[in-house]
Amino acid sequence: MSKRTLYLVHHSHTDIGYTDRQEKISRYHVDFIKSVIVFLSDIEQGKRPEWTGFKYTCENYWQVEQFMANSTPEEQQAFEYFVKKGWIDISLSYLNMTELVDETVLNKMFAKGRRYVDGLEIAANSAMTADINGFSWGYAEAMSQHGIENLFSCLHTHHGMFPLFKKQLPFWWETQTGHKVLVWNGDHYQTGNDFLLVPNSDQSKQYGLAGYTEEEADRQFKVTEERIFAHFELLAEEDYPYDFIPAMISGIVTDNAPPNPRMMETIHKWNERHGSEIEIKLVTLNEFFVFLRQQDLEIPTYSGDWADWWADGVGSTPAPTKIYRDAQRKYRLANKLDPEGLLGKPELLAEAEQDLMMYAEHTWGYHSSVGQPWNTFVNDLDYRKAAYAINANSFISRHLDEILAKLGEESIQMNRQAYYKVINPHHRPVTEHAKIYVKHWEQVDDSYFHTETNGLVEVVDCQTGEVFPSQVADTSLGKEIEFLIPLAAREERVVRLRRVITKKDRKNWNHAYIGTEQIADVASYEGYDHLVSPYGIETADFKLTLNQTTGIESLIDKRTGKSLLHEQRDYAPFAGVYEVTPITTDACTERRIMGRNRKGRVTERSAAVLTDVKVTLDGPLYTVFELVYQLVGTQMYTVVLRAYKDLPQINVTLRIQKDNQWAPENLYVPLPFSYGENSQFYVEKTGTIFRPGIDQLPGTNTDFYLLNNGATFTDGHHGLVVAIKDTPLITLGTLDSHLVDLCSPATAAKNHEQVYSWPMNNFWETNFKVDLSGFYEFDYQLYLMSDQTPAELIEKATELNEGIITIAYNPK
Repeated sequence: MSKRTLYLVHHSHTDIGYTDRQEKISRYHVDFIKSVIVFLSDIEQGKRPEWTGFKYTCENYWQVEQFMANSTPEEQQAFEYFVKKGWIDISLSYLNMTELVDETVLNKMFAKGRRYVDGLEIAANSAMTADINGFSWGYAEAMSQHGIENLFSCLHTHHGMFPLFKKQLPFWWETQTGHKVLVWNGDHYQTGNDFLLVPNSDQSKQYGLAGYTEEEADRQFKVTEERIFAHFELLAEEDYPYDFIPAMISGIVTDNAPPNPRMMETIHKWNERHGSEIEIKLVTLNEFFVFLRQQDLEIPTYSGDWADWWADGVGSTPAPTKIYRDAQRKYRLANKLDPEGLLGKPELLAEAEQDLMMYAEHTWGYHSSVGQPWNTFVNDLDYRKAAYAINANSFISRHLDEILAKLGEESIQMNRQAYYKVINPHHRPVTEHAKIYVKHWEQVDDSYFHTETNGLVEVVDCQTGEVFPSQVADTSLGKEIEFLIPLAAREERVVRLRRVITKKDRKNWNHAYIGTEQIADVASYEGYDHLVSPYGIETADFKLTLNQTTGIESLIDKRTGKSLLHEQRDYAPFAGVYEVTPITTDACTERRIMGRNRKGRVTERSAAVLTDVKVTLDGPLYTVFELVYQLVGTQMYTVVLRAYKDLPQINVTLRIQKDNQWAPENLYVPLPFSYGENSQFYVEKTGTIFRPGIDQLPGTNTDFYLLNNGATFTDGHHGLVVAIKDTPLITLGTLDSHLVDLCSPATAAKNHEQVYSWPMNNFWETNFKVDLSGFYEFDYQLYLMSDQTPAELIEKATELNEGIITIAYNPK
């Protein structure tokens, strides 16, 4: 048998908020790098010959960034010296991320690491990630664009799984533009620790009052021998094709582990005894990929999304996630309004970007969040995590305010004439609804605006004199005047409000429209079209029918005659579905034994029951329906539909009061849409648009996905856009506990299965927030389009979520 090699890469896994306070973990990693500098200095000076060969890889650039901000010039000089010497390596990933992060922010963070290593003039082109179970397809493109040619994935199959149905193998990950990244589809990020190479490892359980004795070291080394030889024997039994195997190793078996050069003592001992059979080499990340690329290997190429099994953490914190989503929209709007960065404050933008990145980092709470939800530390770290979203929103809001002020936005002022500027921030022309809010103390044409006494207002284009169709509603922000306005790409238009006195409409006096009890329940007849009622609405674009016991019963695209609802739907659109899995063991064990299912085999499922349907507002632009449901697990579940008459659009708002529950639970919102028998389902994630179940790496997750702005159902000519504003998770297929389908040619059928929005879950047994209770409001929008590509349809979802901007404006 030929000589074999075990390549070890020593790193410290960053898990920000899992083992300690977020800011404390930052300090840990700064001190870890400082200690590595001391270790390497001692080695170089000959003080520690037994540690010769020790090397350390910074798992991500964030660690380096924290060190550079909290170290002396001398320490920084020493760090860069050892980086250039090849004893310290830098992975060019920024952090271990969820797919929640925005594409622009992700690219900016990759650029930080690239600039730094380029400044050192070193050949660094590799990244590693640990723990997480997937990446958006756009992540591969982002890496490629920043010179990251190699990715070492050290995933954790706890409630997840590696792609390709097999780990410890290389593959080329091809991006949607044809670039390729070499991936080592690796094992757990502390596999090397299983070999007990670190003296007095906590896995050996050989602590004694006298410390780590020579006898104890010999006993542990026997275990090391047994495990390493057994590991290579297992590889041979599984027909592992290579004479080398890489493994990651930490100083101790914990996240955020300190570096430990004493592993070199055991490595030298091993190589003296067994190096002719199996040699152990401690290498850096980039060294491993240099070696790998020199091998004559047949490496397969795969393209597609690598859906993250750990994306569902965002569903355990729906409130801060909604705040985060709002911050992302403001971030994109700010960049569209100020692409050159001349109007806002760069320091606010940078602060927002950092907090956006930190909230999207993969850690979703302290490790005992489920076992001890009352614990002060659990709640302390939960609020700190939420603070990233809150602070990001605050910073980007201030930045956007600066931009809008430069564009002419006026603050509150007395006796201001009712002029407004409407801005299309998008790169395409739009015909959309803009909104103006008038407070109770504000005037229109020198009169206070009260619909009861002063009639209505109209919206006038100051350039052309055109009157835009409008409608008034009462809201918590004041009188809401919504109007339809066409705008060219990035166009700005000034409008004003003008008061109009209207006469009472008495057109039903001599006709069979309505009885003396004022109930309009007569069906359409010749000469009379009853198009709006509690039973639905019909416009030029769609026909919506409401069933009085279930909710939305049918939705027809009148332009094509196609039904927009899935033929095998189990629930009405937006009629909530609640699940709870009874605890038969304990709160943590019950969740652990679910495996890759996000529910137990005995999950109790309840569907919302419709109790009332109301038409709460009907006007020239839109009609508002309120569907009141009863749903187990909630005190309130109300669906508000705003069906537009002048656009092929329906806005949906869910209002939920959620109960507290310690047991594992899920809340789903059915999105059982389709566009006929040839319908294809496309979704948008960070930097990519793809078809779930089809355009994915083999062996990846097909049960759920974390989206950016939404999805679309299209037959290639016509499409239904579903903009998902606040709740990024969706799940695909049956809600029943089931054997999990990993992506393969057979899973293409899942692309045609039912879709559910998944706003809430508390599934994970360690660090998910267990308490989902509270009041929530979630928004969705449906929009019909024709002759648009999937990318253009998805772009519409982005435009719907971001909207157009209206600011108070005083013409100069």
